[in-house]
Amino acid sequence: MTTSRIQRVFANKAPQPIAPFSHATWAGDFLFVTGQMPIDPVTNQYLDGGISEQTHQVMSNLHQVLAAAGLSFHDVVSVRAFLADMTDYNAFNQVYQTYFSPQNLPSRTCVGVNGLAGGAKVEVDLVAMRGETGGIMESPSLGERRGQ
Repeated sequence: MTTSRIQRVFANKAPQPIAPFSHATWAGDFLFVTGQMPIDPVTNQYLDGGISEQTHQVMSNLHQVLAAAGLSFHDVVSVRAFLADMTDYNAFNQVYQTYFSPQNLPSRTCVGVNGLAGGAKVEVDLVAMRGETGGIMESPSLGERRGQ
């Protein structure tokens, strides 16, 4: 009998899901974290405020989900950010970058959307990996890759 390599994660310190989904799902060594919204985990209500305050709340919620799975932002390999207004892009980045070291930036996609649940300004989901991650690997230049 084999054990499933898929496991669900529910984080007590993160906002409780308001729809039928898990906070995160392990699939092998990869953790897929559900998009987090600017919801206060104590009240389970949307946080009022600007993009900076909402981004801090979203990142805090992601931290709680990662911690419940035994991981941290150091283990994140990919991020998707959704902004309701792309004019918030720079302000979002100012907050976002404080959660990662410059040597350990994950890949990222940032998308402007036509609205988010609850009138939120930002939503972020991510993928993390169990095991050794981090660091910068210098890739060869295009000429070196072509053998020139």
